[in-house]
Amino acid sequence: MGGSSPPLVFYITICCIAFIISKIIISLLCYKRWVRKRRIIEESLSGGKMVMFRSPTTQALSAKALMKKTMKLTNKDIIGSGGYGTVYKLVVDETTAFAVKRLNKGNDNKDLGFERELNTMGDIKHRNIVTLHGYYIAPQFNLLIYELMPNGGLDALLHGKSAVEKPLDWASRYRIAVGAARGLSYLHHDCVPHIIHRDIKSSNILLDQNMDARVSDFGLATMMEPDQTHVSTMVAGTFGYLPPEYFETGRATTKGDVYSFGVVLLELLTGKRPTDESFIEEGSRLVTWVTAQFDINVSNATESPKLGGLLLFNDPATHHPFNLRNSYYLTTHTFLKRLKE
Repeated sequence: MGGSSPPLVFYITICCIAFIISKIIISLLCYKRWVRKRRIIEESLSGGKMVMFRSPTTQALSAKALMKKTMKLTNKDIIGSGGYGTVYKLVVDETTAFAVKRLNKGNDNKDLGFERELNTMGDIKHRNIVTLHGYYIAPQFNLLIYELMPNGGLDALLHGKSAVEKPLDWASRYRIAVGAARGLSYLHHDCVPHIIHRDIKSSNILLDQNMDARVSDFGLATMMEPDQTHVSTMVAGTFGYLPPEYFETGRATTKGDVYSFGVVLLELLTGKRPTDESFIEEGSRLVTWVTAQFDINVSNATESPKLGGLLLFNDPATHHPFNLRNSYYLTTHTFLKRLKE
C-alpha cells in the first residue's frame, strides 16, 4: 500500500486550495486596481477646476458626481473624434445625457485667456448653436461638457452609411442650411466679443432631435477682441473648406467663415466631400470642380436652377459683400430655395 497512488480526495483538496488562493490573488489585484483608479479620480478632482453653467438641464446635478461619472468613460463610450479631441457620450440617467469632449494635449489650463474663452462660450445660448453646459480644466487634461446631439453630424448624414440607405431630401437640406446660417450669423454679429469660427465644415454642423442644425466647436477658435475689429491672426481650419486667402495672408476673418459655409452648401448640393482624396490628388477643390461643371454647362446655365449662381463662390472671400449678415441668407436662398422649387 505504501507505493499506491494518493487518494482522489488529496487531489481534490489541492485543487480547492489552489482555486481559493487564485481567487484571493485576483481579488487583491482588482482591489488594488480599484484603489489606484479611485486615487487618480480624487487627485484629478482635487487638482482641477470644475465649472457648470446654470440651466434647467444642470441645476439638479452635482458637479462632483458628474465628474466621477466622466472619469469612468471608456473607449466604448466614444461617439466621435476630431482635430480638437475625442468626444464621449456620458449618460447620467434615463433622461439626461451629455457629449463630453476631452481636448488633445497642448491646452494649458493655466492660460487665463483659455478659461475666459470657455466662460464666454457658456454664456452663448442660441437655438442653432450647441450649448456648452460646463468644463473641467486640470494640468493633465481639459474637458468640455456639451448638450448631446442625438442625430450626429451633417458629414455622416451626407457621406456615411445612412447617405446611401436614406439620403437627405431637399427640404431637409434646405432647413439644415438655413439653421447653420443663423447660427454662424449669431456668432459673427450678436456675440460680444464677436467670434470667428475658423473651422466651418459639415462635421461641425450637428443635428438635434428635431433635425435642426447646430453649429459646434466655435469656441475652440480665436475670439475677436473689441480692438481687433474683424481679424484674427491665428489660422486653423480644414483643407477643402479654407478660403484661398488663408494661404496668402495667413489671417482668419468672418468673410473666410462665409466662404467655408459656402463650401458646405456646395457639399449639400453635390453630395461630394470637399476633403475627398480625388480633389487632393488633382490639387483642386470642390469649388473649382463646381466651377468647371458650370463652364461645361454654361450654355444651359439660365435653364438650370441647380447651376445658376454657383459663381458666387468663385471669388476670393475678400471680394464677398461686406454686409455679411445678409450674405448668409443670400447664399443659402440662392442655391437651396431655387433648387427646392
